[in-house]
Amino acid sequence: MKLKFLLLKPLAIAALLASATASQAAITVVTSLAAFNAATSAQATDTFAGFSVIVSTPSPITRTAGPYSYTATAAASFFGGGTNADPFFSTTQARETVTFNAFSAGVRGIGGNFFASNISGLFTPGSVTLTVTDGSGTVTQTIANATASSFIGFISDGPIAQMTLAAVQPTSGVVWPSVDNLVLAAAVPEPGTYALLLAGLGVVGLLVRRRRS
Repeated sequence: MKLKFLLLKPLAIAALLASATASQAAITVVTSLAAFNAATSAQATDTFAGFSVIVSTPSPITRTAGPYSYTATAAASFFGGGTNADPFFSTTQARETVTFNAFSAGVRGIGGNFFASNISGLFTPGSVTLTVTDGSGTVTQTIANATASSFIGFISDGPIAQMTLAAVQPTSGVVWPSVDNLVLAAAVPEPGTYALLLAGLGVVGLLVRRRRS
C-alpha cells in the first residue's frame, strides 16, 4: 500500500501543476512588435508574399508562417491589397469578418499590422476591431484610426482558439478589413510556472529516492 501511494504521488503533483498553469491562463494585449517579441518566443511572420492582388482567393485558405500553420475564413473570398511586390491580406466584401483559427500546436501569441483599406486595395484611414479567444475567455480591441503600421498583439499562456478581424464602417462610404505581417509565436513561461515546475520535480525526486531506499 505504501508503494502504491508513492507511485500515485508524482501523478497528483503533475495534475496540480497542470491545474495551476491552466488557472493562470489569460490574454495579454500589447501595442508594439518589440513588446510582443519580448513576451513570446520562436516568432514567425506571414508577410503574404505572393498573395494575389489581381484575382480573388476562395475561402477558406490555409497559410503558414515559419513552423506554424493557420486557416483564414470569410463568407465570400479574399483579395490582396497593396502591390505585387508587397501585398497585404484583405477581403472582397467590406463588411466581411475574417476568422483566423485552426492554429498549429504551440501557438500562444498572434499579432500584426491591422488597418483599413479602400476599394482600390490601398490603405485608407479607418478603424478595425479584433476579437481573440482562448481557454480563459475572449478579449476585444478596436484600433481607432489605424495606420498601415498599427501593431497589436495578443499573448496567452494557453492555446489560442481563434481571432476575428472586422472593419468598423464609417458613417459614409465603406472600408475593408486588412492585415499585413501576421506574426505567430510560442509563449515564454512565466517565472511562477518555472518555480512550480522545479518544486514539483524536487518532490518527485524525493519520493523516488525514498522508494528506492
